[in-house]
This record gives sequence, structure tokens and C-alpha cells, in this order.
Amino acid sequence: MPDAAPVDIADAYKAAFRGHPAGVAVITAEGPDGPTGLTASSVASVAIDPPVLVFSLSTNSGSAGVVLGAPLFVVHLVDSLGVGLARRFAATGSPAADDPIWGTLPTGDHYLPGAATALRCRPLSTTPIGSSTVVVAEVLDIVVGRERGEPLVYHNREFHSLTDRSRLS
Repeated sequence: MPDAAPVDIADAYKAAFRGHPAGVAVITAEGPDGPTGLTASSVASVAIDPPVLVFSLSTNSGSAGVVLGAPLFVVHLVDSLGVGLARRFAATGSPAADDPIWGTLPTGDHYLPGAATALRCRPLSTTPIGSSTVVVAEVLDIVVGRERGEPLVYHNREFHSLTDRSRLS
């Protein structure tokens, strides 16, 4: 068997996860200049009782810094009907508080009514790991939005919807 060529682990790691589809979420929080947010593909369920989720942020500045410093934030689970939200919050800069993209929860928190589901959360712990931070959060309230579209995944640096045709039986 021939010797394997040396592999740059960082490049191989990025390539491996580019080929691993992930769900899409937009995480928003109130900052000193109003609501802000970012698109994330690292949100996962941890527990049901109490309801807890986890995600990671790859920086501590900008919108990520606001989320990390906030006492509460909203995790929006995005489906194919909300792909515009995912794209908008993947770009630098968040819509202003008076943009019609925002709604207001009874608690006064801004949220995105165009998302399939909004989970109002409070952080339980944050763990810095290299240049990223892992956030574990308790879900306090859940707002189920409009009729759901197809599931939305992020794969190989692009958004894709899953349809009945993509089901493997």
C-alpha cells in the first residue's frame, strides 16, 4: 500500500464538514444599537427536560459578540420559506429595528416572524474553544410561526431544501 500524502488537518476538517449537511438557524439578540443577528448551522438539541440547545459562534465580535453578551437571545429555526432570512443574516450588518422583517414578542424582544419557529433562550454556559465559543442555552419560550416549508440545510457552502424526492426509503 502506498504511503498516504500528508494532509493539512484544518483544510481536511473544513472539507469534511462542507460535505456534512446541517440545519439552518438565525440567532438574534438586542444590542446597544438595536437588534442584530447572524446565521448559524451549528444549532442542536441537547435535552428536553429542561429544553436545552447548543450552538457555536466562530468569533466574539460583531453580531456574535452581541449574542454572547446578551442575557437573552432568540434562536430562529429556518425552513425553505425563510431562506431569505438565512441569506440576509449571513451577510454583514443586520436590518434596522424599524425594518418590517422584525416583529416583537410579548416580552418586548425582537424576533423574525418569517422563521418557522422562534425559541427565546437564556444562556446557561459559554465555553471558549480556540477562536470559537460554544453556547449552551435553556429555551424559555417557543413561538411556532407560519405554515412550514421544506427543511432547509446548509451543504457545501450553499442552502438546499429537502423535498419528498430526497427521502431515501
